[in-house]
Amino acid sequence: EVQLVESGGGLVQPGGSLRLSCAASGFTFSSAFMSWHRQAPGKEREFIASISSAGGIRNYAASVKDRFTISKDNAKNTVFLQMNSLKPEDTAVYYCRVIIMNVPYWGQGTQVTVSS
Repeated sequence: EVQLVESGGGLVQPGGSLRLSCAASGFTFSSAFMSWHRQAPGKEREFIASISSAGGIRNYAASVKDRFTISKDNAKNTVFLQMNSLKPEDTAVYYCRVIIMNVPYWGQGTQVTVSS
């Protein structure tokens, strides 16, 4: 059974940092292309960042480029999202995703709130 469990969210002030984790199981993580997405209240879920199976190729949405960094630890079956210089508009539920045989799997999400 594919499982994705996000953690690391919370309340942070503008300009602060958070590191999100997504622990994966039930599939060959070292071969998996992973991504992070977020959904703000009243908005559609949007792509944030992705990373190739070995970690050599990373892509970011324009809104987070140069502030967020995605990384992958294949030994720990975990994908991370380091978020720096957070802004109020980064407030959302953050999800990790994997697609296996054309089927998307999502975690339950972790809430990030950026507010003073």
